[in-house]
Amino acid sequence: MELAIVQEGAVVSIAVKGRLDSVGADMLKARISQLIESGTTRLVIDFGQVAYISSAGFRVLLVAARQTEHTNGALALSGVGGEVRRLFDLAALTEMFTILPDRAQAVAALANRDR
Repeated sequence: MELAIVQEGAVVSIAVKGRLDSVGADMLKARISQLIESGTTRLVIDFGQVAYISSAGFRVLLVAARQTEHTNGALALSGVGGEVRRLFDLAALTEMFTILPDRAQAVAALANRDR
């Protein structure tokens, strides 16, 4: 799994590429924690190139949502489609997250939040 971090104004986006399994989940969790500890409050996680997400990946997302909420921030997901979308639906997590079609829309939604 690969992560690409992009700062877009007040929003940081993380593009995830590959499989978000237990190994990848640990990597993503560490990176998200590092970003939040350094002051990031608005975070987009781009799933456009994710082929699979495991329960460990879902756990990281739930923790990240809680962490951003505690900092009065926000978390949005983008590019959730195909098999990954089906897994979100099966886990009944689709309604728990702000999910937008692409990263640009997710970044714009968070950038305009609370203005």
